[in-house]
Amino acid sequence: MVAARKKAAETMERTDVVIEVVDARLPEASCNPVITEQRLFRQRPCLKILNKADLADPAATQAWLKFYNAQKDVTAVALSCKKPGDVAKIPALCEKLAPHRGTTVKPLRMMIRGIPNVGKSTLMNALLNRRVAAVGDEPAVTKNQQRLDLNERMTLIDTPGMMWPQIEHDSDGMMLAASHAIGRNAVIDEEVATFLGDILLEKYPALVAERYKIAVEGLDGADLVEAVAKRRGYRLKGGAYDQEKAALMLLQDYRSGALGRISLETPESRAVMLSAHVQAKAPRTDSDEYNDKN
Repeated sequence: MVAARKKAAETMERTDVVIEVVDARLPEASCNPVITEQRLFRQRPCLKILNKADLADPAATQAWLKFYNAQKDVTAVALSCKKPGDVAKIPALCEKLAPHRGTTVKPLRMMIRGIPNVGKSTLMNALLNRRVAAVGDEPAVTKNQQRLDLNERMTLIDTPGMMWPQIEHDSDGMMLAASHAIGRNAVIDEEVATFLGDILLEKYPALVAERYKIAVEGLDGADLVEAVAKRRGYRLKGGAYDQEKAALMLLQDYRSGALGRISLETPESRAVMLSAHVQAKAPRTDSDEYNDKN
């Protein structure tokens, strides 16, 4: 990862536009702060692609587009990299971000970046209209940078999915795990499914009730995993409910869109989480101690 970050930083120096791919269901949680830091240092404009928009809550996605498009040197679009019509819009958007490039003498140099399993390779293949990058539903499929010509006026650089050294917020790690940006060897599926279940029950109870044909009132995430096991008849030898299998089913139903169009965060929920994080880290005062006692 250290070598990949260093190489990516060097390549960005020779790049005109950064195409950053994030997951539309969790745009900020799936945004690598190292990429943002490197881009701002080099003062490179960014086309932020909220991929998998067909799986995300449309209202939440619109809020995120407004949030990102208000930022300097950022153009945000929501699309599905699996839809050729959506992908076809990308080169023209990049040209607008770097109007001084895009000729045969000075080709427009675009760099695709993002964390694992957000769809970078799918985007690369769709832009070039041929399979040049390995695609899979597992993190870290792309291993090396590769540079290819889109046409005589544009070049593309695909980069390996890159995580950052330490995920600061636990909820970000859980959202990333739920969306399969973090491999199963790094998490416990039942814990991730319980976290996901809490969000689903809070924000999308009707979708949960419809999918599993259960009453959701009064349930929490752990209850939901158990209810799925009961509803689907998942049992271990001896008769106990198979919580792990139910957890995997819940996660897969979310990842595939079988549950419906779901977003795990919004700009508003993100702001609330960050505010709570700042307050939790703030040093306590004598008045805080007094208020606790009284």
